Amino acid sequence: MANIIDAVPEVTLEKKPVSQEQLRREVDYVRAQQILEDMLDKGLISLSEFDKITALNRESFSPMLAGIMPKSRCYNSHSELT
Repeated sequence: MANIIDAVPEVTLEKKPVSQEQLRREVDYVRAQQILEDMLDKGLISLSEFDKITALNRESFSPMLAGIMPKSRCYNSHSELT
């Protein structure tokens, strides 16, 4: 019987330098999302509005991992802490 590990294809990761412009867009995206989270937590926007603005932020800032980020947020992360 073959080992399951043997069936997994080898993945080679290619290191690519990140430009200053891309780094700035990443930081700007994180800041925008933090503000958006605060607005949602304070009840200033709805979850639907949060999801729509998040989609716009991903288009505007083009974060590197946007393709694997969830399309919507199904819960308020800060509400679980209280």
